[in-house]
Amino acid sequence: MIFDEGTLRKITQLTLVAHQVRSGWMKGERRSVKRGTSIEFADYRNYTPGDDLRRLDWNVFARLDKPYLKLFEEEEDLVVHILLDASLSMDFGEGDQNKFQFSVRLAAALGAIALANSDWLAISSIRSRASERESGTTASHYGPTRGQFNTLSMLQFMESQKPSGQTDLNQSLKDYVSMTRRPGLAFLISDLFTAGSYHDALAQLQGRGFEVMIIHILSPDELDPPLGGDLRLVDIETGLSQEVSVDYDMRQLYKKRLETWRQEIEKDCQKRGARYLGINTSQPWDRVILQEMRQMGVVK
Repeated sequence: MIFDEGTLRKITQLTLVAHQVRSGWMKGERRSVKRGTSIEFADYRNYTPGDDLRRLDWNVFARLDKPYLKLFEEEEDLVVHILLDASLSMDFGEGDQNKFQFSVRLAAALGAIALANSDWLAISSIRSRASERESGTTASHYGPTRGQFNTLSMLQFMESQKPSGQTDLNQSLKDYVSMTRRPGLAFLISDLFTAGSYHDALAQLQGRGFEVMIIHILSPDELDPPLGGDLRLVDIETGLSQEVSVDYDMRQLYKKRLETWRQEIEKDCQKRGARYLGINTSQPWDRVILQEMRQMGVVK
């Protein structure tokens, strides 16, 4: 299992928070359907299995013999999009520090929170089109769906995912935007190792009304490589190699440039109104959800 039942119970007590108005779907910060309702009635929608029965309009049900839920001004449906980088560069690190396994747990936890709160959930493993065709997974996309009863199928989908090939984040995210009808709260979980950049795709997501958070995943050995001497480094995705000589000065230069790169991404996100969270997989994955995202106001 991705995580045990105790952890699942703990995280499903949380709620994802959307701060920004997006294309008329959300009005300010959304209230949890677990925590009461606004007095401002907005509309009705059809009942979906797993919805909170307390929100049914029993008078309408008695008249029409069909179940309808009341929507309130601050409770319009939130769509949660989880975009998981499934390229081979994510398959790095040992055990619990493996970037892809760490990311799968994060994605599954965010998905479980969304389903527990009756948010619409869509998950996509992003990789190049050729890599997607060659991957050994049965599917790369899950949802959109809603309702806590879908949690088991979501976890099974996440367990089936395998990293493969390369990804062009710009192209992959542009493709996703083009096939997505409803914007919402989007989590991009990636090491951001890509042939191009992510800037155009981020602009497209935001232009379509997505509220974006980048969760930047790196392993301890990428942050501080335990390397030395004359080495031949091979790119896991392309197979290209590079001869290098690594000494103390080279390692310090690498660490300085890596930190500069991360800071530039964070500043760019701040400028664009996106949120950024840099992650070292040496920490427990659930701490990211229960502490760091709570402190950022991403969950409550």
